Amino acid sequence: MARRSILAITAAASILLSAAARACPSLIEGVAADRIEALSRGVNADGWIADPQSAPPRSLLLELRKAGMAHIRLPVHADDVMPRFATTADRDQRLHTLDGALKTLLALGYAVSVDLHSGKRFNALHKDDPPGAMQEMRDAWTGLARVMQRYPADRVFAELLNEPEVDAAQWQNEVEELAVFVRRLLPQTTLITGPVNWQRADALPGFKPLDDPNVVYAIHVYDPMAFTHQAHWDPSEPLQDIIGLPYPIRADDPQVQRLREQLGALNKRKALAILDRAIPDRGIDKWLQPAAAWQQRYSRPLIINEFGVLKAGAPRDSRLRWLAAVTAYARQHCWGWTHWELSQGFGLADAITGKAEPDVLKALFGPR
Repeated sequence: MARRSILAITAAASILLSAAARACPSLIEGVAADRIEALSRGVNADGWIADPQSAPPRSLLLELRKAGMAHIRLPVHADDVMPRFATTADRDQRLHTLDGALKTLLALGYAVSVDLHSGKRFNALHKDDPPGAMQEMRDAWTGLARVMQRYPADRVFAELLNEPEVDAAQWQNEVEELAVFVRRLLPQTTLITGPVNWQRADALPGFKPLDDPNVVYAIHVYDPMAFTHQAHWDPSEPLQDIIGLPYPIRADDPQVQRLREQLGALNKRKALAILDRAIPDRGIDKWLQPAAAWQQRYSRPLIINEFGVLKAGAPRDSRLRWLAAVTAYARQHCWGWTHWELSQGFGLADAITGKAEPDVLKALFGPR
């Protein structure tokens, strides 16, 4: 019974995704249409590989698959799978966990992108010793590829490095070399990569597409930060002092005016400066326009594989409005999207029930 249910869910979701791909025929050259479909709607499952106990409940994964999610992005933290930073036993444990996660997700009908997610120690190495960092990336991908080779290349994808923290010229040279290396390990696998500067849309125009045609390009969207990262978890971060900021951000909004007055009265000058720089908000279309122009120039497939709003301080209706605006823009431009993230501070699951929040799913999926 369970297997029949999963098959029915997969078939229904595939019909929705196929319709989306037919609407975007000119933007899937170089990457097979079924892979573009698979990346059209997804969510990040951060923490799973670092700690198997944090694996999302099967019931939640089934619920999301039934709702139309097709893709799970699995961050694998670089510091956990690189020989310089982790023991052989620890690396083997992470790869074993990855293998189990892939089995689970593929059985539920998901496609998966394995994301080499940069960490603090690797980022420092990347800046101070680029050749050493390149060797660590090769070693990490050698181990990851051994696991990924066991699974269909049209369902499991390889994200070369999340948010490289080096300058654009260095990363351009490195990613071209790294892509060739990973391509030898995974000849048929779709690769995913993106620019520097937190993979912002406005960094994409400075990034040259790879010669490899089987690549999807990824950007991240968290603008305006004053809104998406308000009530920040770090007490040293001025964004922690911004709470209740609505979206869109307008100078004449009484809620914005009250917040400005409160920050001024508390002498929170840094937070007030961040807020003032965000007024008025440019709008999602303006934030993402550089990526749209890049795609028009190069005709390469794009995905927004990180975007979200920290739930702690954002008004709920504003959070839903922002999420809906991002995915509406993605659909309009035939981009995939992958929400950050599943069950943590930005999560689409309710912390009490463990189930997906229906109004969040409605905002993400748009008109059905």
